[in-house]
Amino acid sequence: MSYNNIIYETDDRLAFITMNRPEKLNALSHALRGEVYDAMKEAEADPAIGVIILKGAGRAFSAGYDLAPNPDEQSDYVSHRSKMPDTGSTHPQHYDWSRHALMGHWLIWELAKPVIAQIHGWCLAGATELSSMCDMRMVADDARVGYPPVRAMGTMDMMWAPWFMKPGKARAFAYTGDWFSGEEMADFGWATFCKPKDELEDFTIRFARRLGHIDNDQLNYNKRAVNRQYEIMGIRTGLMSGTDVEAMSKHRPAASEFGRRVREFGLKAALEWRDGPFGDFRGEYESAPKNRPLAGSTPQDAKPGDADYSRS
Repeated sequence: MSYNNIIYETDDRLAFITMNRPEKLNALSHALRGEVYDAMKEAEADPAIGVIILKGAGRAFSAGYDLAPNPDEQSDYVSHRSKMPDTGSTHPQHYDWSRHALMGHWLIWELAKPVIAQIHGWCLAGATELSSMCDMRMVADDARVGYPPVRAMGTMDMMWAPWFMKPGKARAFAYTGDWFSGEEMADFGWATFCKPKDELEDFTIRFARRLGHIDNDQLNYNKRAVNRQYEIMGIRTGLMSGTDVEAMSKHRPAASEFGRRVREFGLKAALEWRDGPFGDFRGEYESAPKNRPLAGSTPQDAKPGDADYSRS
């Protein structure tokens, strides 16, 4: 195996998959996602491995899907047809992205071995989807978990929040895009365990090694037994329905505003416009607009420096 975006290692009963694009906060490019899926299949096929740990190199678990991908990137781990990880369909339809992302994550759901996400730093948007499909989430207390695209771009691609969080907290997460600490995410029900960041890795490994004392067949049946209960409750239908709503959300009157700003002013300026009133993410920058009209209500010729970019 030769990977460019991840590091794959094994130690006794454990397999470690480390997303390794620290310069981009492990943004989930097509190639990186394809390599993660391939490495998980490699670990699944290895009878010596019982438990898989997914983590990120550098300052973050992952900042989410790569919004500025390299158009020339080549990879052996994406489909030659779709140029995305192979999920059984080329996903050719209009606004089919969220369906593609969800179908990729079902691979983790059906994997014969448990996957533990070890989360530190930022865990945003698509990274919350990736980690939510893992069997357990070990989270640093100061991690920042959120879904800022719901502020301007569209609904969550994978509406996992109602399944893994308390109802009121799920709504706060899915409506605002705000980030919440690892400690809060444990209280909300999403994080399996929350630990101080300097204890996180040791705790995760010790937990995984204990789990690895169970034989692979029993681990498989334990995982399958829990999964099937969620499926009886409707998780497959619910998450797939969420992708339909996500596609519709991109047809709302203001849907084109974020993309227009990316094209005209660049991605960083568009993110500052999106997050400015919230005061977090790119909204923390001095140049971000702290008070602006709602999306879709600004003149089409608006540009940085105009009134809608001014600070309150």
